[in-house]
Amino acid sequence: MRTRIIQFPGSNCDHDAYHAVKNVLAEPDTEFVWHKSETIGEDVDLVILPGGFSYGDYLRTGAIARFSPVMKDVIRFANEGGTVIGICNGFQVLCESGLLPGVLIRNESLKFICKEVHLRTETVATRFTSALTRGHVLKIPIAHGEGNFIATDEVLADIESSGQVIFRYASPDGDVVRSANPNGSLNNIAGIVNKDGNVFGMMPHPERACEIILGSSDGLPIFESLRESFNHVDEHRLAAQAA
Repeated sequence: MRTRIIQFPGSNCDHDAYHAVKNVLAEPDTEFVWHKSETIGEDVDLVILPGGFSYGDYLRTGAIARFSPVMKDVIRFANEGGTVIGICNGFQVLCESGLLPGVLIRNESLKFICKEVHLRTETVATRFTSALTRGHVLKIPIAHGEGNFIATDEVLADIESSGQVIFRYASPDGDVVRSANPNGSLNNIAGIVNKDGNVFGMMPHPERACEIILGSSDGLPIFESLRESFNHVDEHRLAAQAA
């Protein structure tokens, strides 16, 4: 799984993502790409936009990172069907870039929140969740001040009707209730995918929940799902070449 992790000034979860993919998943072709790079490179499978405070979160979260030189190629890659995952600040960058609908604003409490939350898996029909089961509850940490997902009524209805919600904040038993929502996100939305199914953003940090020693390995199936999706692509490619 050829993975490139974008580093912005202020990124602080880039090494967490690197460790999850390169060391936990044991995927050797995992590299950082600096924000001033004009390209993500050739033959890339996965691009990760990590969490942190890109450009100090000036103007709005993700608003300046969206104009980093490398983002032009990330947007090109995504529009051509390449797989992109944005985590926390990365999710914010994807929304600012127009690759995902909606926007993320200040938490309803107006406070930075750092704690473990529970997520209910809404769909497994994506390259990001195929290793999970529908309704499965994950325990994954959050750490954000602007994780409140909002959208217009029309956009929200479209997201819901198109099955783009992948995760919702829920109780440990999987009940999607107001008390389980840490930031005020509409419909308890914690993660969404674009209509083409190749761009995914989520506020919780799966890369920080890939080893039991850290308290949870519930984030690992997300990365395992991605690896399996690329393995299938490689198998089809080899079969086509053999034919």
